[in-house]
Amino acid sequence: MNPALAPSETLEHSITENELVETTKKYFDYLGKKDLISGTILLAKGDRILYLDSCGEASKRFHVPNNTNTKFNLGSMNKMFTGIAVVKLAQEGKLGFSDKLDKYVDESWLSKETASKVSIHQLLTHSSGLGDYFSDNYWNSSRELYRSLNDFKPLVEDTLYFEPGSSFQYSNTGMLLLGVVIEKVTGQSYFDYVKKNIYLPLGMINTDSYEMDAPVENLAIGYMRAGNEYGWMNNIFTHVLKGGPAGGGFSSVHDLHKFGVSLLKEEILDQKNLDILFDFHQELPESMAKGYRYSHYGYGFMMGKKDEKLNLGHLGGFPGISSGLNIEANSGYMIITLSNYDLWGAFLNLVIRDQIMRVKN
Repeated sequence: MNPALAPSETLEHSITENELVETTKKYFDYLGKKDLISGTILLAKGDRILYLDSCGEASKRFHVPNNTNTKFNLGSMNKMFTGIAVVKLAQEGKLGFSDKLDKYVDESWLSKETASKVSIHQLLTHSSGLGDYFSDNYWNSSRELYRSLNDFKPLVEDTLYFEPGSSFQYSNTGMLLLGVVIEKVTGQSYFDYVKKNIYLPLGMINTDSYEMDAPVENLAIGYMRAGNEYGWMNNIFTHVLKGGPAGGGFSSVHDLHKFGVSLLKEEILDQKNLDILFDFHQELPESMAKGYRYSHYGYGFMMGKKDEKLNLGHLGGFPGISSGLNIEANSGYMIITLSNYDLWGAFLNLVIRDQIMRVKN
């Protein structure tokens, strides 16, 4: 039997930490041998790494294997860093969550009429009513056009799909505009700010929005199955050339482990501001909550709670990308899965998250 399809009744009883490790290894080995996943996995409790492994190839062209320091595309997981950056700036008194967007962006981005209706809080929680820049204009244009945040202006639609604050709609445009806010407030590029204030202080030396046409060492290329003679195609001409506030940056499991530990130790933000970051700000639609096994969205984080156990993190997915970080805040258990294939990296993250919920305290 596919271990990921184990009978649901087995979720009712508790397991030991050793059983958690063995189950995680079994799932990862199974998916790797079936060539359903290509990537890296790290299971930890706080500072202590319980299981670490990799499988598959970072480059099929040159048959370069993935290793535990390989940099993988994060997809939407970058939204966590954007959320933290905004909360840090609010902590320093440089912006307010109730501030309207027109205070920070000019009409080359959005009309004043639209921007004056949208708050920073609504951008952080996908309740702004703004849409998604992955539109026909994006798909029909060259990836070479999009490197800086300003390059994305032609993709931003000056439309509100609902009254801001009245509903939830996942919005990459909203997160992009938070990056613009960060640039306005700090006078730095979004990329420089998060690198200097989040990545480098935490020792995340393999994390950045690397440009895909640069020769970055030990960086995995994303792959999708295809009906060609090779059976695969890469995602270089599908995904963004350079990631940003909404997603598309790169990291390694070791860097994300440092990131998770720093959150638990209040090294990035103090407890007061972590409470703001991890508040259940916005309820997810039932279809999304069911699929992701999260119930709410915080400030750049997916959130869930069961039996007083608080789960937080984010998933990332795109053609050739499937990743996830989940932290059980009470116990300190965390699971990180990074894959340069579709689907299974994020799915495995959710499966192990369910196993973590069963570990005896």
